[in-house]
Amino acid sequence: MSKKGEYETGKSKALRVAIIGCFAAFTVFAMIASLLFGSADISFGVILHTLMGNVQTTDEMVIWNIRFPRNIVGALVGANLAVSGAILQAVMKNPLADPYLLGISSGASLGAVLAIALGIGMIGSFDGIGAAAFLGAGLVSLLILLISSISGKGEGLTLLLAGFALNAACSAAVSFFVTVVADTSKTRSIQFWMMGNIRADSWMAIGILAILVTAGCFYFFSQRRILDLMLMGDDLSLTMGQKLSTYRKVYIAVMALLVGAMVYMSGMIGFVGLIIPHGVRLLVGSSHGRLLPLTALTGGTFLCWADILGRNAISGLELPVGVMAALAGSPFFLWMLISRKQVRR
Repeated sequence: MSKKGEYETGKSKALRVAIIGCFAAFTVFAMIASLLFGSADISFGVILHTLMGNVQTTDEMVIWNIRFPRNIVGALVGANLAVSGAILQAVMKNPLADPYLLGISSGASLGAVLAIALGIGMIGSFDGIGAAAFLGAGLVSLLILLISSISGKGEGLTLLLAGFALNAACSAAVSFFVTVVADTSKTRSIQFWMMGNIRADSWMAIGILAILVTAGCFYFFSQRRILDLMLMGDDLSLTMGQKLSTYRKVYIAVMALLVGAMVYMSGMIGFVGLIIPHGVRLLVGSSHGRLLPLTALTGGTFLCWADILGRNAISGLELPVGVMAALAGSPFFLWMLISRKQVRR
């Protein structure tokens, strides 16, 4: 390689690192803001004092036991949802694909609703509702893969249609159980859970979620070249010696694990996996080497700000983070659609 080529490569890498650093700084800023603002604003000095291990006053206990765990879970869930959306959009070759469209989240929702309707509480040291949601997501993913195997095809369209069918079935089942459950408290619990709510039951649960999300993000980043091939189509990939159907099934199985863990911790939160990959793609292009890390950081930032708005928009009332994500995300998504149409003209 010539010196000019080496210079250009080095310059490109430096620019990529700088962009990722800027996005990471925005994420850190959002997490700090999440600690600062709430029903009672807390000074930055108190936050630093608490994070250094000094937990004595009421404000310090609020930070350490409530805001800080919630902060971490929000960033992890946002990153998880955003990366899952980016992966599904590549696997399906469909810009509207996300865990909800494929039915994985609907399966998790059905599992949680069944647990609430049956009165299942704690199972050992685990939350029974979250565990049921996790199993529901896994079951739907297995059904998608089974249908794909029976059909003899692993193309994105087959997986997408299977997901559509299972999504409709799970949504209908959820509506049925919500209708037949006569207990008002259970109905409210179902509705509140389905709106999405960031919670942190224990540091152990947060640690497990952090390990799963980090491992999943690194795994998909290692698969960035295969994901780029998926955007080119199966026919072209076959000429290059890569059969993509097996990769699609593996990616969906891994994603089911990640989405199940996310639903276990936060309930149903939509729109993040749809709009964040689109927004990042407009900035850095479709190469997954750049797209995935920036999507993870942006997803975490977005959900932190949605949580801040939910806790502070109305005095004395906390709005579910899923509601705030939809309210903030839908206008942005419409703006992106209009902007792209104008650019094409």
